[in-house]
Amino acid sequence: MAIAWVFPGQGSQATGMGADLWEHPQNQDLLQQAAEILGWSVQERCQSPLEELSRTLYTQPCLYTVECLLVNLLRQGGQQPDYGAGHSLGEYVALYGAGVFDFATGLRLVQQRSQLMDRGSSGQMAALMGFDREALDGAIAATPGIVLANDNNPGQVVISGTEEAVAAVLGQVKTKRAQILKVSGAFHSPLMAEAAAQYQAILDPVDFAPAQFPILSNVEPEPTTDPQVLKQRLSQQMTGSVRWRETSLKLEGLGVTEVVEIGPGKVLTGLIKRTCEGLALRNIATAEEALA
Repeated sequence: MAIAWVFPGQGSQATGMGADLWEHPQNQDLLQQAAEILGWSVQERCQSPLEELSRTLYTQPCLYTVECLLVNLLRQGGQQPDYGAGHSLGEYVALYGAGVFDFATGLRLVQQRSQLMDRGSSGQMAALMGFDREALDGAIAATPGIVLANDNNPGQVVISGTEEAVAAVLGQVKTKRAQILKVSGAFHSPLMAEAAAQYQAILDPVDFAPAQFPILSNVEPEPTTDPQVLKQRLSQQMTGSVRWRETSLKLEGLGVTEVVEIGPGKVLTGLIKRTCEGLALRNIATAEEALA
């Protein structure tokens, strides 16, 4: 029986997340490290109103910290998966969990990433639910300035591009539901190229170690432990698509029988369930669940 750990990204945040993690003695060192790196308290920020917590600048470091603390509790109990993957920001936690870099290194990368993304780019993103995939693919192919940013499952995707291109595709494709996302730019699209180039200069000097278990990356859902491959894939993430539907299918194809979502909410559990009905799914969002 193979087990995969998966880690959610932006959109899973919730006021009060991580509340039962703060008092554990083994977490104090990392929380102190986080405060020194960020210049603010993750614990306090996680208690802030959702509108403030949902600002990219705060969301990403808070999610990274909460999920890393949960990973530490699981490892303390002797647990380790056969595979790992993360959705956008969550890929950083997957790499931390696999020992590719330490907590502080990962948090510094996440902080720089969040700052660049918070400054945003032109453009916007929209989530589509319940649509004809062939019609959507055709509309995207025929419309300059737009890409499929998140291929989450057969019935849920996110498009990203210029405001005009997003409006054009939404006008062409019938959907059960479509929603413009409250984000600061067209993430996971070529419009993030300038931010990605600045981030590349930050990422280049960072040393990556071989992963202790194979990681499936957003831009290339093939398992690998090679540090250079993992680093290259991470560098492509800001402008590349999140291929989560393919990740789910790949995990099933690798013989994974149970997927554990580690972090607040159940976003990834819901996405995977609609792609791979045969997988056992479990959620760990609190210290109590991690130590059970």
